[in-house]
Amino acid sequence: MIRTLAITKELKRLHNVPLEQLSDSNIDWYWVDFDAPTEQEATMLEQYFHFHPLAIEDCFHFLQRSKLDYYEGYSFFVLHALNQKTLDSEELDLFVGENYIVTFHFKHLKGVETVWQQLISNEPLWDKGPKHVAYMLIDTLVDEYFPSLYQIEDGLNQIASNEHHQSIRTLIGEVFTIRGELLKLRRTIIPMRDLLYRILNSERLNIVKDQKSYFTDVYDHLLKLTEIVESNRDMTSDMRDNYLSLNSNRMNAIMTTLTIISSIFIPLTFISGVYGMNFEHMPELQWRYGYFVILGLMAAVAIGMLRWFKRKGWFNIYK
Repeated sequence: MIRTLAITKELKRLHNVPLEQLSDSNIDWYWVDFDAPTEQEATMLEQYFHFHPLAIEDCFHFLQRSKLDYYEGYSFFVLHALNQKTLDSEELDLFVGENYIVTFHFKHLKGVETVWQQLISNEPLWDKGPKHVAYMLIDTLVDEYFPSLYQIEDGLNQIASNEHHQSIRTLIGEVFTIRGELLKLRRTIIPMRDLLYRILNSERLNIVKDQKSYFTDVYDHLLKLTEIVESNRDMTSDMRDNYLSLNSNRMNAIMTTLTIISSIFIPLTFISGVYGMNFEHMPELQWRYGYFVILGLMAAVAIGMLRWFKRKGWFNIYK
């Protein structure tokens, strides 16, 4: 679908203007949105607008890194929206000229629809121009990053408190899941942050002071998002290390228990093995109290070894 929005020099809004009429001298600036276009509609990027082949190629190569390219008469932006369910990036391409802005995206994006409706209903925005619309789009996309990140933070707080008394294995699984989600967000946020830095320091983009303050505000939001992502990644690393350490301590306690049991039974097995040999002339075999003495000796050996282990501190691991 291709939809158009044009603003006349008398600051009147024209909706769904045919592409052929966008060059009318009465039109001050316009916005053309390629919303999930068909193959035939996508060809208009070249046939009508005559954009550079490299820029058009980037539109069709999915998940390009967020970037800014300069071409004669316009600037080309690659932005990333965020799928709230999967946290995957969804590409939004912008062509921004002096009197137009063209957006291209293969999936319907909530952020683009939000800005479109704001522009239709808010008359004071009509004289702002294409660069302000570009700011609104970037700002809306960045604002959509916050809910997902705050939801991840809430999940981390629940894991830290362990209110549901889940097992360590379950908690570690949740921690690794959250680390994967943070990695997805990081792959989206960091390139967007670098893009905003380039926009703010670009001399070819000709951003006036008022507009630059808007983009600076978006850049501050991205810096905050980056800090939150990194702090949460550090938190998941600490949780992972703590749970692995706790699991290792439990394993050490189990191994210590088995070692104590094995160590006690080694001399007992030796004694029983000696007296289990089928020799006829063993001195103690004919002794009336030999069986009870040997049992007492084995009990004394076991008790003595337990006391010796306790004195050496082997049981401190259970405290």
